[in-house]
Formats: sequence, C-alpha cells, structure tokens
Amino acid sequence: MPTKVSVNSGQITINDGSTFLVTDSYGWIDDNVAQGFFVADTRLLSYYEVSINRDRLLLLASSPINHHSALYQFTNPKFRTVNGTIPDGRLMIGIRRDIVGGMHEDIDITNHHSERVEFQLMLAIRSDFADIFEVKSQQILTRGETETIWKDGKLTTEYRNGSFRRGLITQPECFSSQPRYANGRLFFDVVLDPGETWHTCINFAAIVGDETIYPQNTCAVEHKTEAKQISNDFLSQATKLRSSNAEITAYYQQASIDMAALRIKVEDNGHDFWMPAAGIPWFVAVFGRDSVVVSMQTMAVYHEFAYGTLLRLAQLQATEVDDWRDAQPGKMLHELRRDELTQLKQLPYTPYYGTIDTTILWIVTLAEAYQWSNYQNLLHECRDPLEKALTWIEKYGDFDQDGFVEYQTSSSMGLRNQGWKDSGDSIVYPNGKQVDPPIALCEVQGYVYNAWKDAAQIYEILGEPERAKTLRQKADDLYQRFNDRFWMEEEGFYCLGLDSQKQQIRSIASNPGHLLWSGIVPQERADRLVKRLFRPDLWCGWGIRTLSSQNPAYNPISYQLGSVWPHDNSAIAMGLKRYGYHQEANQIAEGIFAAASYFEAGRMPELFGGIERQPNGFPVPYPDANIPQAWAAGSIFLLIRAMLGLEANAVERSLTVQPVLPDWLPDLDLINLRVGDAKVTLRFWREGEQTKWKVMQLDGELNVYGKGDGEIGR
Repeated sequence: MPTKVSVNSGQITINDGSTFLVTDSYGWIDDNVAQGFFVADTRLLSYYEVSINRDRLLLLASSPINHHSALYQFTNPKFRTVNGTIPDGRLMIGIRRDIVGGMHEDIDITNHHSERVEFQLMLAIRSDFADIFEVKSQQILTRGETETIWKDGKLTTEYRNGSFRRGLITQPECFSSQPRYANGRLFFDVVLDPGETWHTCINFAAIVGDETIYPQNTCAVEHKTEAKQISNDFLSQATKLRSSNAEITAYYQQASIDMAALRIKVEDNGHDFWMPAAGIPWFVAVFGRDSVVVSMQTMAVYHEFAYGTLLRLAQLQATEVDDWRDAQPGKMLHELRRDELTQLKQLPYTPYYGTIDTTILWIVTLAEAYQWSNYQNLLHECRDPLEKALTWIEKYGDFDQDGFVEYQTSSSMGLRNQGWKDSGDSIVYPNGKQVDPPIALCEVQGYVYNAWKDAAQIYEILGEPERAKTLRQKADDLYQRFNDRFWMEEEGFYCLGLDSQKQQIRSIASNPGHLLWSGIVPQERADRLVKRLFRPDLWCGWGIRTLSSQNPAYNPISYQLGSVWPHDNSAIAMGLKRYGYHQEANQIAEGIFAAASYFEAGRMPELFGGIERQPNGFPVPYPDANIPQAWAAGSIFLLIRAMLGLEANAVERSLTVQPVLPDWLPDLDLINLRVGDAKVTLRFWREGEQTKWKVMQLDGELNVYGKGDGEIGR
C-alpha cells in the first residue's frame, strides 16, 4: 500500500453546483485564510466556530461524506460549569453540514456523563462578504455597508455597495432549547440528563441580489437537490469501467464522482443542459478553455457534456470589440464571474475573453461531439456561432496577418499569457527570461489546423462543399507554413512559439506534444519529436514536465515552469496513439496512474511537482492545487481512451478500437459506452503480448472495428 499524499491537507470542501463551503478539518472557518461559505463568487460566511462555554471542542474525526455533505465528530474538553467541572470525553457532539441550495447544519449532542450537565452552546458567526478573488489572494478591502438584525429567531446580515447586494440569513430550527443572539454569537442553553440527546438544526440562506436561496430543511435525511439529482443521473448514464486492476477501477470511479460534482446548469430554449465547471473550490464557474477540453476528454464517457458546453459558450460569444474584456466578435469566453469587483467593473469577468485557444477548441469540440452523438440539431444550432468563430480566427486571432494566431492583451487587467499556460511567467526563452507578447504558441497553430479540417467536415454535412474545400486548403497551407517556421532541426523538436519579432522561442517544453493530437506533424518528424519528449529533462517518471529541467527558469514546484499537469499529459498520450506510439502512450498512462496511487482516494489534483520519480519516492503536491479539478479528473478518461484507441463515427454507426493494454492492466471492460443512440459493452484482455477484444452486449445498431496493429479480433 503506497504512502498517501494529501493535497491541501487539513481542508474540507463540499459543494452543490457553484455554491461551496471550505473549512478546516474541525469544520471551522477562519476569516484570515481562504475559507468560507461562498455563493455567487462572494464569501457569505467568513468566520464560524462552535464551542461549549467558550471552550474549544476536541475533534475526533471529520470527513466529507460526498461532494455535498460533511460530517464532524467531537467530544468535550474538561470544562467548568456553574454546577462543577465536567471531565473530558463525556459528551459526543456530531455536526453534519449539507450544501443543499443554501447550507443546512445539524448539531446533535449526547451526554455520556453519569450526571446531568448544563452549559451554553455558542456559535460564533461573522460575514465579511469578501470578493472571491480577494479571499483567494488574501488581500481583502472593506467596502460598502453591512447591517445585522436579530428578529423573531432569525439572524439576517446584509451587505450593499451601490447596486451590489449580498446577504446571509441564519435561522435555527427544530431546536431543543430556545436560541438567543448577542455579541456576534448564537447561544443555546443546553441541559442534558445522563444518556439524553440534544438537537438543533440551522439553515443558512443566501441573498443574491433580489433572490434568496434557501436550503432544504431536511435534518440529515437523504438530500435530493437538483444538482445532486443531475449528478446521480450522470453517474448512472456515464460509461462505466471494470477491471481486475482494482486501483484503475477506483481511479475511474473517483474521476466520475468528481466530474458529477463539477457540473453547472445551462439553459437553452426551455431545455436544461449541464457543463463542467473548472475546479473546486476556486473555479466553480464557467471557464471556456477548461470546459471544452473536459468535453473532449469525456466524449467516450458522457458526450452530452459537450452539448451544454457548446451551447453556453455560444450564448456568451462576443459580439463587439471591447478592449477592457479582451473581446472581439466571434470570440469565446475565458471566464465568467458574479463577484462584487466584476459587477462594479473593477475586474473584467462579465465575461472576460482573454484566451487564445477557447474559440478554436470550441470548433474541434463541436465536430467531435457530432462524431460521437450524431445530433443533427447541434450542428444547426451552432452553425452561426461556428461561422463567427472561423471569422474571428482569421480577422482577430491572426491580428497581424502573418499566417499564425497570436495573443496580446488589450486590457489593463488582462492576462499576460493566454494559452493554457496562462500564468504570467509561463512563457520563457531558453535563457529563462520572460517572453513579451504578442506570442504565437506552437500548439495553437495545431489547434487551428485541426479546427479548419473539422469545420470542413461540418460544412460538407451542412451541404456547403465549396466552403469545405476552402477550409481544407487553409489547413493544408498552414501545415506547410507551420512546419517551415516552427521546426528546430538541430533539436528534432518544435519551438515553443514565435515571439513579437517573429523569431523562434527555442525553449523545450511540453507544448509541442499537443501537435501530435492535432495531426500537424509530418510522419517523418514524429519519431524525433517523440524521442525528445521522453528525454530525462522533460520526462520525470510521473509524466512530461511543462518545461525542460535544463531551462534556467525551471522549478519543479512552480505552477507551469516544470510541474506535471495530468491533462497536458493526457492530450500528449492521445497524440502518441494517433501516430502509432502505443507503448509511449501507455508509458504516460502508467506514470499518471502511478501518481494517482499516492493521492488520497486516487483523485488527481490539478497539477503536481515535476520532481524526478525515485524508488520509494512519491509525487509532491503543488500548494493550493484545485482538487477536484475537471480536466485533471478528465485525464483519467482520456488516458483510458488512448490505451484503447477509441474513435467514433455515430453518423455511420461505427466505433473503431485499437487496444494495446500494458502488463499492469491485463483486462478492462467498458460498460454502456454510447455512440449515437447505441450502447455497447466491450471487453479487452491481454493474451501474452497481444490485446484481444470482444463485444459483450450491444443495444442498438453499431459496427465495431479493429484498426491497424492493434486489431486482434471482433
């Protein structure tokens, strides 16, 4: 049993949709750290602690029960009362919290002392209504006006700053003794005979503008919120995995549970859809790049995920030039927020469009979603946004008309770097110095190549062959132009990008690995590219680092200058599979899954350190990594897909497989894999060095074919 590595240890996070709670292991909230009860990107509860006669409870155990609920078990310290001293360990105090619209809390106290006990139960409560960005950065400024009223057994605290309004209603219910409020605390006078139990529940309702979001007053029964019901629906409908390798089965199941918790609602023409949020706790919001990447990662698990993502991003597609938000017509968003600073126009997230690749990947996702679903209406609904996205690529993406798409912010609050490596220091020269935008990243050109080819297929389906022909020609021209300008012959590798002077950024990084997935790499160059990816300065044993360890800027526990990102590696693995490098794709899968074995519950964090893998070592977590994180969880699904070589064509009712299982994964079943309106259960297993496969069950019409070297049988 490997050592378990904790990410953000001492922290418990639960959520219901975009409402979430972050506490320490005791369940308490400290307003001096990044904790609290958050609704609509605002911290409504900033300090919270339960005590007995002001004495701190002794924690016995605490844990999330699921993504919506957490349980904390305490006993009492030795404490004095007016009737004498109570020894420690005589009271059992259980606190359960459920995020159910708002938040519901149950408190139960049982007296195991031989005598009657009398004490005051105190709940210290404060609300600072801090903006989520300021909480995360711990740079909170006081604004607006706050008022607290205790009336009719209900505590209401409201905050106003101009048109911005938030509030928290705290209301004890079904209590065994009457609550009182004074000096920032709720008080309950508790009297318990031996063996007797005392109970109260407390509802925390959120005020967001003119809306009040109430919790379900369910008192620790099974909760059935809309988000939870949708979560359960997702788990029941998603493709399931079974294997004699119990760890892989567990990682897949945990990734499914995490993905279910990260869903947020999309409404379109009277219908409800769901799309993935980026991560808990700080990115439970609409994120363009994350959502389209996750949608592609989950095509073989739940391709409906893409439907909500495509529609929501199309709804929010930019219609005008707005430098403050880095917006241009046809561009897809980066991030949408509802926090105070955004509403007061101090931040540009209304939404903010500072991403170079979301618009391009939206097109790729649209084509992929159609291949898996055969949803004709999806193409028709997205036809106009598709045309606008293609126009954006040529008119605004390639703003200097040099034939490559580049980025540079126009906003005073915009992101300096706008590829997936979007931290301010992520793009460096070989000497470690920062590259100044505009920058044309190598992988973005690959995405454009892929998008033009995919869009051509869509226009063929829509009955516009001439438009399709034009797009294919654009892709062919870019293929030649890109390979002429970005290849570094002496390195056998592609440069990271072109700088503002159109010179190669000759740093060695993980970005060129994405080019394999896009298909822009000539076959004769693929072998050198693959070998370079697995040299020790990039390959650390757990995965491919974001930056070569030979670069002076390398730091294995930085955000994007040498760390390992599971989603980055899963994309590279898919590209390796595309070019026939089955063992190398499996090597990445082994490294990422080996890392997962050390993390609690086998849950992949957003990223972890790029420190070299050693015998008896373990992956080092990155401080403050989001967990669960959507495209980290999605990497589990995509790595499985890469090993099996799954490609769908729902229009032709076909599924292609090219399985090459490694020795550490001797067998694998995919249950209820959906292609169009058909469902299939497939079994894969190793016999010697070969991988065989068989259709175990089929509902609907679907032809399953083997491909190339991986074809063993049907």
